[in-house]
Amino acid sequence: MRHRRPEHFHIRSLKRTYNRQTDTFTINISYQTAPTTLTERTKEVAEAFGLGIDQTREFTLYDNINIHVRPTDVVLITGDSGSGKSALLKAIKADLGEESQDAKDIQIDQDKPIIETVGQNTTQAIQALSQVGLNDAFIFLRPYSQLSDGQKHRYQTALLAASGKTFWVIDEFTSTLDRDTAKILAFNLQKLARKHGKAVIAATTHKDLLQDFKPNVHIHKRYGKEVTVKYHPKAKAAACSLTRQMTIQQGTKADYKALSEFHYRASRPPPTRKIFTLKRKDELCGVIVYSNPPPMCFGRAKVWKGNIRQLNAEVSTISRVVIHPKYRSIGLGEKLVAETLKLAPTLHVETVAVMAKYNPFFERAGMQKIAESQPSKHVQKAFCQLESLGFDAALMASASYNRQKIQQTEMVRIIKILTELSQHNASVRRRLTKTKNVFPKHEEFAQKIVAQTTPELAEALKRLSFANQTKTYLFWNDA
Repeated sequence: MRHRRPEHFHIRSLKRTYNRQTDTFTINISYQTAPTTLTERTKEVAEAFGLGIDQTREFTLYDNINIHVRPTDVVLITGDSGSGKSALLKAIKADLGEESQDAKDIQIDQDKPIIETVGQNTTQAIQALSQVGLNDAFIFLRPYSQLSDGQKHRYQTALLAASGKTFWVIDEFTSTLDRDTAKILAFNLQKLARKHGKAVIAATTHKDLLQDFKPNVHIHKRYGKEVTVKYHPKAKAAACSLTRQMTIQQGTKADYKALSEFHYRASRPPPTRKIFTLKRKDELCGVIVYSNPPPMCFGRAKVWKGNIRQLNAEVSTISRVVIHPKYRSIGLGEKLVAETLKLAPTLHVETVAVMAKYNPFFERAGMQKIAESQPSKHVQKAFCQLESLGFDAALMASASYNRQKIQQTEMVRIIKILTELSQHNASVRRRLTKTKNVFPKHEEFAQKIVAQTTPELAEALKRLSFANQTKTYLFWNDA
């Protein structure tokens, strides 16, 4: 076999100029191609088609094409594989230089929990991840290597936003995802770019993302030199196309149970009054649970007063809102709350939410933020003591994590911390362990906690982690 020089794909002309005064790229790309090796078969093909063995052929992909792209535009490049989408994207990226961030060039720590990899603090990290649909407490604690393909794409979107670059560049956009997930990701990406005032330029072979991506500039590349560029300067996706396929229906406890594993508190909710579901045909996408109100709740006195009988007659509590992870970050939590408030069994509705300060969908749905509750100083002290024993407060919502740490620590030291906490905080005492009395005395708690097994103590620490959360009280009045 005789070899010749490797010039099978050689870009002969590549010219692109981005005029920052007119926001215009001028693109010229052509290439030459020729056989790289001489074999019996290549000689037979050359003879059959009348080609010279050393004959080089020139192709032009873009011939003096002008494309207007503002630094806040959403740009979608579509076309068949091999038509020249990637070549255009590479030319634009090279011309932008340090102003652009290519998704594939982002450095990712494969083994560090993703909550540690974005933002300057926990609050910023949760907000950044929640914006792309990674708003599950357990996902926060996973490393990138343990995420699904869809979750990895969402995470990369969060990193693009965190890059601070003016132009976000993505090739083969959603090429490996199922089409529902692709539409959700497209909707989230354009929403995030427009919120941050950035430009995103994405290339894909798929033609089903236009409705959810809502590009200001749509470039469609066919084979040869044919290029179509359409401009939609005021385009903006108001809602993901999938949300228009979903309806609110009366639900059952079985519906909540089916999605309960996706809630950070998977335990049984308080006594239920009404359940509503969000369905896409027969697919269960979300559920909301309205329950009887607890006898006492911080913040309530600021907006409602009455006795227990009046409370049960006039107020319901939203105790659970669960959205299937696949459909998060496209506004379904807001939709589920907003469209069921008037269907609630009472004139007033309240809720206590942990995620409200990171994702204010209750407020967007029409509820009013009334108060915010911080953990007591005694709870904070108990957590400082537990952390001195090696516990990580951020991980204590996991009973399995607690069991592991208990086995590495003297149980008597943990019990001493909880017993001391019980002396100062009666509400936490009632939460940590099941006792005969609804309002247990300290002596009853101390006797009960000493007799607990490792799994029982792990569950008690899990419940304690909820007392360490900052909570928001929200209220709605059917005026």
